[in-house]
Amino acid sequence: MIEVTDDLLHALDTSVHDAAADEIRMTAAVKLRGLGRLSSVAVARLAAVPRGLFLSKLADYGVDTSNLTEDELERQTSLT
Repeated sequence: MIEVTDDLLHALDTSVHDAAADEIRMTAAVKLRGLGRLSSVAVARLAAVPRGLFLSKLADYGVDTSNLTEDELERQTSLT
């Protein structure tokens, strides 16, 4: 559980705790994926979104999707 304080809500320019927690979770997941610490499946679970949506969000955060492993690329192409 992520504790979202009022000062954090203010910094994120929102008043909705759930939206702030979602943004923090997504940002953490993107960073962990960018560092290669977790698979795309694991970080999608962390972000609480479907894997395909997570992969599409990587570009929004400036993370290159070309760093996917061969296995991840194979799984991704088999899903389309």
